[in-house]
Amino acid sequence: MKPTYNKLQIIMTTHDDLAQAEQLARLLVDSRSAACVNLLPNVVSVFRWEGETQSETEIMMLIKTTLENTADVQAIIEAHHSYDVPEIVRLSGEVLHEPYMQWIRDCLAL
Repeated sequence: MKPTYNKLQIIMTTHDDLAQAEQLARLLVDSRSAACVNLLPNVVSVFRWEGETQSETEIMMLIKTTLENTADVQAIIEAHHSYDVPEIVRLSGEVLHEPYMQWIRDCLAL
């Protein structure tokens, strides 16, 4: 029996280059691993790296997918990201608007 695929997964990552972030977003969507990727530029990130507190302007990527596709999304990010340690955080949610969830299923050809 085919699962219902009602659970939306949002995977967050950041990137330091808008053109590369858009290229990664297109790869995720073209491969049908993600239905949509939002690119939010000019996010200021404060973090510790190599023993020092640093601050950088980054692009936040919000990747919309399903639980079944999260491993594919992670693999693509790991293979194509320029960071040594890319952020890959998954948030689980339930879509309240069924037509939107159907659109996601249609985009992912599920």
